[in-house]
Amino acid sequence: MPQTSSASPDPYRIGMVIPLQGTGGIFGPSCISVCEMAADELNRGDGINGRKVEIVYIDGGQSPHAVVAQVSRLIETSGIDAITGWHISSIRRLLGPLVRGRIPYVYTSLYEGGEDARGIYCSGETPEQQIFPALTWLRDNLGIRRWHVVGARYVWPVRSLQKVIDFASVLGVEIVGTTFVPMGHGSDPRLPAAVAASDCDAVLMLLVGQDAVAFNRSFAEAGLAERITRYSPLMDESMLLASGPEATGDLYCSASYFSSLTSANALDFLGRYVSSRGASAPSLNNMAQSCYQGIQTLAELAKKSGGVGVSDFDRVIDGLTFTGPRGVVRFVGNQAIQPVNLARADVFDFEVLETL
Repeated sequence: MPQTSSASPDPYRIGMVIPLQGTGGIFGPSCISVCEMAADELNRGDGINGRKVEIVYIDGGQSPHAVVAQVSRLIETSGIDAITGWHISSIRRLLGPLVRGRIPYVYTSLYEGGEDARGIYCSGETPEQQIFPALTWLRDNLGIRRWHVVGARYVWPVRSLQKVIDFASVLGVEIVGTTFVPMGHGSDPRLPAAVAASDCDAVLMLLVGQDAVAFNRSFAEAGLAERITRYSPLMDESMLLASGPEATGDLYCSASYFSSLTSANALDFLGRYVSSRGASAPSLNNMAQSCYQGIQTLAELAKKSGGVGVSDFDRVIDGLTFTGPRGVVRFVGNQAIQPVNLARADVFDFEVLETL
């Protein structure tokens, strides 16, 4: 009697580009931990369209060209079926032409906006969703209008600043100074010195990871932390801890996810994370949760389309809606629209003040 093959289908391999070194390396452990939880949850069910999920980690802390070379090899050898993860826009801009139309790519980081290439789905916050309403809230509630911008010299800070300048009159704010340094130079003494000389009400920080930590420390050492407000769209709990309590006074952040959110979905997510990874697991943050949302987006696209290819996903991305720790996420074209919250640093945590 002939035997029926019981061979399992090939696993669905997700290339996860996250920083494991460099300025963003501070986020790496949390991102890995939450990705393992996401894969475990899917694999307790049907995986992705009946295929077991495997995560292939790619160090986004390498040079962008090294990341692209590694991803290229994986695509050529069928080592990954999709790509996602939190990484800087300099990497996305090089990965885009490489992966376009070949495998789906869910870009999870907050970014400058404007990505419209086929097969690239952006699930992070844009300046219009995140920075603009935060500046408006700080203007209306704290009277902050005059801003000095400090940032890293690459695409996200530069393009985001340009958008703020373009809409400054609409937002009712004024940019009174800008100081940009190369990535890895957040401790540059020119940054707090320029802020102190600019007669600003507040600082818009467009710095990543350890650069923001270094700036926070030098800002406090210069005696500015208690008299000039700071706002950052990219700040997490681990960065507060690394900065130290003396360097986080009067510091605000906006993001779609904070671990201190008290919605039912956020609390459920936190509970599952602690149960899955243990009480000593790396702390949750917006960057790690974005990676979970990247995997969730791939799973939702596969479920809705019945396939796993770019053409399948392109057909259903516009209007895709699901609920997660951030609340209701809905794609308009290839861009996710989601709630954004404003929070104030409270020593090593964030006090969420309002949904913007």
